[in-house]
Amino acid sequence: MPDYSLEKEMQEAGFPVVCGVDEAGRGPLCGPVCAAACILPLGLEIPGLNDSKKLSESKRESLFEQITEQAVAYAVCFGSVEEINETDILSTTLHTMRRAIEALSVRPDLALVDGNISRGFTLPVRTVVHGDALSCSIAAASILAKVSRDRLCLEMDREYPQYGIARHKGYGTKEHMDALRKYGPAPIYRTKFIRFLNEEQK
Repeated sequence: MPDYSLEKEMQEAGFPVVCGVDEAGRGPLCGPVCAAACILPLGLEIPGLNDSKKLSESKRESLFEQITEQAVAYAVCFGSVEEINETDILSTTLHTMRRAIEALSVRPDLALVDGNISRGFTLPVRTVVHGDALSCSIAAASILAKVSRDRLCLEMDREYPQYGIARHKGYGTKEHMDALRKYGPAPIYRTKFIRFLNEEQK
């Protein structure tokens, strides 16, 4: 379970305000990628806080409300399909993470970023592989990002019900791939992620 060990270590190293940063939606075939940044009161206990992937949808929703009510500051940003198509998913994800940090109402001294890449950040960063299972701040950010993107998936599903996005959240399930072959891609699709459609037509 995540704890505040990394946050305390960073504070002792001279970084009083530490935020956690994580993303959701790098892998889906459609829709924006989402990133969140979160500063929690050091030592705040939120029962059940964990890596968002290990939690049920109802538990994530409950934790989302607790985090947004009790955080010192938090921000959620989306990286658009257009940006993903013009650049790539990694660049868009990092850009969205940086924007989430900049959108915080409290300026952090350091960011704990889930993963192993920290390109282009304007403040000190410590990357943490599997950070959402180690750091409470990153775990909170992972829940904010996951719930926010899942909610957006419901909006996309209402606009494009033929793809079943509410069920698979944009990932490349057999149901999703079959629907893409049947109906073709809508404007919400990431062009580099659906190259298989063109390849199958050759």
